[in-house]
Amino acid sequence: MTLFCKQCNERRLPIVFAKDKPPLWLCGKCENFADGVDVIIREITKEEKEDIKKKLDDFENNTSLNGEKLKRRKGVN
Repeated sequence: MTLFCKQCNERRLPIVFAKDKPPLWLCGKCENFADGVDVIIREITKEEKEDIKKKLDDFENNTSLNGEKLKRRKGVN
């Protein structure tokens, strides 16, 4: 499975719908789903697009970042 769409060469992201099924890969630019063998299955529906946007908005509203820069630990355990 390639991480890039074969139509537009944009990065794909895995979207999991059910635990017992393999994820479908969504292209952000073409807005289509592909399976693990790089075959385009279908395009994203309006309801799915709204659901993804709602989840993203909920995450942004409910996540609080304190602005502190994360530091990498130095040395070995």
